[in-house]
Amino acid sequence: MTQLYQAGKGQITDEIRKVAEYEGIDVQKLTKRVAKGHVVIPSNKNRDTKPCGIGQGLSTKINANLGSSPELENVEWEIKKAQLAEKYGADALMDLSTGPNFREVRKAITESTKAPLGTVPIYQAGITASQKRGAVVNMEEDDMFHAIEEQAQEGVDFMTVHSGITMDTVEKLKRSERIMGIVSRGGAFLAAWILHNQEENPLYKNYDYLLEIAVEHDVTLSLGDGLRPGCLADASDIPQISELLTLGDLVKRAREAGVQVMVEGPGHVPLNQVEANMQIQKTVCSGAPFYVLGPIVTDLAPGYDHITSAIGGALAARAGADFLCYVTPAEHLSIPSLEDVKEGVIASKIAAQAADVANGYKGAWDRELKMARARKNFDWEKQYQLAFDPDKPKKCRERKPTPESDMCTMCGEFCALRMVRDNM
Repeated sequence: MTQLYQAGKGQITDEIRKVAEYEGIDVQKLTKRVAKGHVVIPSNKNRDTKPCGIGQGLSTKINANLGSSPELENVEWEIKKAQLAEKYGADALMDLSTGPNFREVRKAITESTKAPLGTVPIYQAGITASQKRGAVVNMEEDDMFHAIEEQAQEGVDFMTVHSGITMDTVEKLKRSERIMGIVSRGGAFLAAWILHNQEENPLYKNYDYLLEIAVEHDVTLSLGDGLRPGCLADASDIPQISELLTLGDLVKRAREAGVQVMVEGPGHVPLNQVEANMQIQKTVCSGAPFYVLGPIVTDLAPGYDHITSAIGGALAARAGADFLCYVTPAEHLSIPSLEDVKEGVIASKIAAQAADVANGYKGAWDRELKMARARKNFDWEKQYQLAFDPDKPKKCRERKPTPESDMCTMCGEFCALRMVRDNM
């Protein structure tokens, strides 16, 4: 039985109980939200996963993407990235490997963490087709569903499936005036397959079979936004909204089958459109948890897209997004380094915290108050402890010429806090 099915029967699972304790929320209330599909707890039956709740009334969660490519494949490096991402606050990880030894990479990441692990099975199907038949467009339906089944058996907790890419949405894309076309790799795999074979997307046509696999292993489906905008000029266009409408229908079908489901959201969105995108998704997809890729709010900052996405992510989470996919400084440029992973996670954590405070989440406010008291009391160790990155502020402070002083070098003897404190 899946988490959704058990919650619908009023059964409080171990996962629900642990999430309720972590979030400081009434367990009955959480059970009802899981039953409605407004909260998901990705946890495959075949894996010992640390429970993580994503959705209504819970703290904003962070995902970190990892994985190899045909250009660069180093298993130990990916393990270090996974460990580093968790250290700095990632709540979940996704393996997006497309290198020749993708199975080895996935196995290593799975064994190195208990955080919920996500994948995009169509990558495996595409690699298999390319190796056996010369091209991604030569995928067979069996390649797609074999990859999904294999990864579900291995214990993958959530999977991005681009079931919203249909012959109809591809036709709308062809008639659109998009600049960037399709920037989703999984979306491109399936759109190219549809155009080449002139057949309907098997992940849409055989969606009921996909749901059967998900039910068997309690895999949470993350309905991918294969037609997400790849630049600001393409945001909120007909192909994007058309796919979202299809996803709304697929959400309902997943819930009816007892499958946990969330929906992925746009990547590049002007700041003034972010809130509307969140509201449209929540309405169309009946309150399903929303997993946003950034969003990036300007296209002019390559090398700094962890910042552009943190700005968009904060506004998105304030307006209803539940799960932020980190963006690193290497976005659009290269596979992220260890330092890129760290900076990407911290930027997303800042966005999530800012939104959680604005949304009145008690845990976020408690942490802010602790930091305020630590600053008032010049308790530097406590400030380091509370910081998302304890090392950076410590190194900044070590630059001061008088280590024994409790003041910083910005104000020194003219410290506002000290002047008032010493005269009270």
